[in-house]
Parts: sequence; C-alpha cells; structure tokens
Amino acid sequence: MTPTNTATTHDNSSSAKTEVLVEPDWLEAHLGDPAVRVVEVDVSAAAYEAGHVEGAVLWNIYRDLKNANYELVDEPAIEQLIRRSGIGPETTVVLYGYAPAMGMWLLKLYGHADVRILNCSRRVWQDEARPWTNHPTTPIATTYRLPAADETVRAVYSTVLDAIDDPSTAILDVRSTEEFRGERFWPSGGMEEGGRAGHVPSAVHCPVDDLQSGDGRFRGPDELHEIFSGIDGSGDGDVITYCTIGGRASTAWFALTYLLGREHVRVYEGSWAEWGRIPASPVQCA
Repeated sequence: MTPTNTATTHDNSSSAKTEVLVEPDWLEAHLGDPAVRVVEVDVSAAAYEAGHVEGAVLWNIYRDLKNANYELVDEPAIEQLIRRSGIGPETTVVLYGYAPAMGMWLLKLYGHADVRILNCSRRVWQDEARPWTNHPTTPIATTYRLPAADETVRAVYSTVLDAIDDPSTAILDVRSTEEFRGERFWPSGGMEEGGRAGHVPSAVHCPVDDLQSGDGRFRGPDELHEIFSGIDGSGDGDVITYCTIGGRASTAWFALTYLLGREHVRVYEGSWAEWGRIPASPVQCA
C-alpha cells in the first residue's frame, strides 16, 4: 500500500527509502486495515487516556521504552512491547504523539520495514473531528521475533567521546538554548542532583523545535537544509544527534535521514540523561 500526499526521501541507495509521512486522510481511511497499526508515543499515559486516535496503542517512554536509569530497555522487553502492540513483520506502523520519531528509531534499530509518521499533531487530528476515543485498544498479540539490532543508527557513550573534535563527525545538540548553555539539566527547567548541565564539547547547537510547524507538519527540504546549516553541506560526514532522553534527537535523525536523504546519522541513545550524570564526562557551558 502506498500513502497519498507523502513526503519522500532522496534515493541515495540501491532503492528509494520508504515514504515515511502519511497525511490524516490516508490514516483515517486505513484505521480499519488489519495490516496497519497506530501507535501513540508519549511521556505518560495522561494524554492517551484523555483521548487518542481510534485503534491506537500507547508506548509510554518512561514505562515502555526507558528504564529507571533512562536507558533503553533490553531487547526482550522491546520484543514483548512490539508483540503486544499487535505488530508483525509485515505490519505498517504509523506513529504520532509527543515523540513519534523515537518510536520510529526504535523500530528501525530492530529492522522493521514499514514505519511511518503521521504528518500532523494529535491536536489537529482531534480538532478536525477525526475518529477519536478514550477507550484503550488491546490488539491481538503477535509472535514477532526481532532481528539483531542495526548499530548503524545508534551511538553509545564511547562513540560520542571518540567523536569530540573529530572533523569527520558532527555532534548535534538539538536541545533548547538554556539546556545547551548549562542553565538547566532537564527541558522542564530543573537540575539533576549529582548531574551537570551543559553540552558535549565541540557539539553544534541546533534546536529541533523548528522542524515542524504549529500543526505538527514537517517543514520542506529547503527549510530543513537551512535549519541544519550548521553541519557540513555535503551530506557525507557522520552525524550523532543527542538531546536529554532521545525524543528530540530521534526527530532530528528522522528529518536528516528520511526527509533530507542523509546517510550515517546516529542517535546517541543515552543522551544528556546519561552524559550529564557521569562524573568523568567532559562538559562545556556556553
């Protein structure tokens, strides 16, 4: 199945990457399709319980994707999450919510073929009176067996440490100015006991907020190129994105990889929640 009115990526491999943005009309028309599964990705259950796209399941970042130490949960837990979400190897997964790109990054880390993002906000979907409910969805579980993780989309602590001052790799900090300058540890404004605020030395600051318009639609290639103008224009170098827990970093990874056709982009999985809480980490403040 091919979604209509989608943004496409550059064909910079042997075959074009899958179209990854779906419009509200397409998703509404496919809500009853057993081959399509909708997932809301959020930081708590509150928004989902108040109302969500009909048929959507919830992936709660702090319950389902991250452990108490802000690390990605282990592979068996991820496999169980995907299975109980009713996702099989051939399922088209459409994500929306607070951090849909984080869900997409996770699925691509484990090689799922068809993953897409709804090209509007949950508010727009609701305001347009599209199918909406506060009843939880319990799909039929699958027996999906995940392949080995694709480490080409993931960076770990040592990877980032080695990339500092490496001219072949751009470290991209996509957090707010206040976080980058060291004025706050968490995006909400708080500090972390025992942690340090600031940024990774040599990191390029590129706040992710402007990648989407107010209605949640991703901006076009020209605007995206301008937003990412702080990294090399050739598109050939390695890029590592990071934020606080990975949501915003995944959004930048998605835009660079799938909307601009760039290769060699990785998400620093631990992001600042890891880096800023390790005493030995080098930290700079603007």
